Amino acid sequence: MSGMPIRVQPLEADSADLAARFIAALLEELSGGEPCDPAPLEPVARDLLASGRVCGFAAYSLERPVGVLMLNKCAAVYAGGRFGEITELFVEPEWRSQGTAAALVDAAAEHGRRQGWKRLEVGAPDQPAWQRTLAFYQRCGFTEVGPRLRFLL
Repeated sequence: MSGMPIRVQPLEADSADLAARFIAALLEELSGGEPCDPAPLEPVARDLLASGRVCGFAAYSLERPVGVLMLNKCAAVYAGGRFGEITELFVEPEWRSQGTAAALVDAAAEHGRRQGWKRLEVGAPDQPAWQRTLAFYQRCGFTEVGPRLRFLL
């Protein structure tokens, strides 16, 4: 795999099955191996990609998809207006440390620049268990700004 060219393409709503498959794999990995069915994720991915509020990118080696990144369009005063948030990023394990995730982040950054955004943000998984993920984002130029919290409705 090393040295194989990586091509990144935007995802369209008709690629929701691809997004759902990779996001299910991400959720399974983050949960420690609890199976995640991609079927219920597909209509959500389709709706979000069609909405224009979320965009995505797929990484391919030759014609085989090997990773996906989803990007949410956000806005906040502290961010100076509009910005992007990477909400999901998954690369097949055998394609990690091959530049695949970096190519996806580069595509997201370029998309953000074209949109006039000043920043991208990402929520890294719990530390220290996912230290490698945090280190990856830091190598891509992200800086740590603190923990993220959630409130379920």
